[in-house]
Amino acid sequence: MRHIYLNNAATTWPKPPEVSDAVYKFMTLAGANASRGSASERDLRSLDILFTARERAAKMFGGYEKAAPQYVTLTQNVTHSLNVVLKGFLKEGMRVLTTSVEHNSVVRPLRELEARGVRVGIMQCSLRGFLAPETLEEALRERADLVVMTHCSNVCGSVQPIEEAAHICAKRGVPLVLDCAQTAGILEINAGALGVAALCFTGHKGLLGPQGTGGIVWKPEFAEECAPLLEGGTGSLSHEETQPSLMPDKFEAGTQNLPGVAGLDAAFEYIEKRTAAAIAEKENELGRRLEEGLLSIEGMRLTGPLHDEAPRLPVYSFNIDGIDNGLLARDLSERYGVEGRPGLHCSPLAHKTLGTFPQGALRLSPGCFNTKEEIDYTVDAIKELAKNR
Repeated sequence: MRHIYLNNAATTWPKPPEVSDAVYKFMTLAGANASRGSASERDLRSLDILFTARERAAKMFGGYEKAAPQYVTLTQNVTHSLNVVLKGFLKEGMRVLTTSVEHNSVVRPLRELEARGVRVGIMQCSLRGFLAPETLEEALRERADLVVMTHCSNVCGSVQPIEEAAHICAKRGVPLVLDCAQTAGILEINAGALGVAALCFTGHKGLLGPQGTGGIVWKPEFAEECAPLLEGGTGSLSHEETQPSLMPDKFEAGTQNLPGVAGLDAAFEYIEKRTAAAIAEKENELGRRLEEGLLSIEGMRLTGPLHDEAPRLPVYSFNIDGIDNGLLARDLSERYGVEGRPGLHCSPLAHKTLGTFPQGALRLSPGCFNTKEEIDYTVDAIKELAKNR
């Protein structure tokens, strides 16, 4: 049986060979802990990997000119990044705004903070998954201390009007935190030009890196306002018993996932050579083909916008009348070897907004290593299953 992977919104697979090679080489040829040795060649190599990864992240995401690599924090994933930012900044009595299509990586930290006295406001998005700029304008009529929002929905692929949102927030003097889990490595994003307070990314999705990697690109002034989530060893200022305030050490307590960072650095380099624009073009071509095929299936109910309607990425969630999406995913996998993801996708708010709660939907998300032939095969398989329901 064939195996076709269409769950790239969860994690991209396969990874470029350069990524796994970099992880293997670090584990077998380097392996030293950064800033915790005798300045040997191994130690310096580890430091070089960390610096290069930060430098490439700053370059890719338009880090602020003021010591840009220094203001890149490396984390475990975008969930870790968002927790660092939200829990480091928000305090009792503050008000934070977010949208109704957020992933639980935003929603759950906010609910925890809400229990500590932070006021949380949810801005309603449209049935297609978009936040209207006027909705943000209206929500900001009352004082707010922070806005946090996703760049792209992991359920329906809607790409939010970030430029307008950033402009509105800047006009009101409210910091904007951006969750780029779905867009990093695919869409061009310039944190400095947008003026966002913090851009949070994960390494294992569009960046094509290993799981367990991610980061934050900080606006320097905002980083200074945030308290660290964790305290511990940094390999610097070891005579002090309090967490260093200098960057990047402030938010990077403990041993880093250096094998993962080596892989992430290789992934950054791979994308630099191939370019995010070329990757996006390939994925969008596959997405349009998938969209056209899905819409040809009787009883199809597709969430989110169509490609010709509004900006979107190739993340498609759908239901077919009379078929449970979980059973459809199982049959598609067991009988045809096509791997997707059913259910609520860690985003119940989004499914409530899109009208697919509580049943969820089946999500298919092509990646840059899929082919047109695989998309056609998948559509034919779904048609066959729908016909025999």
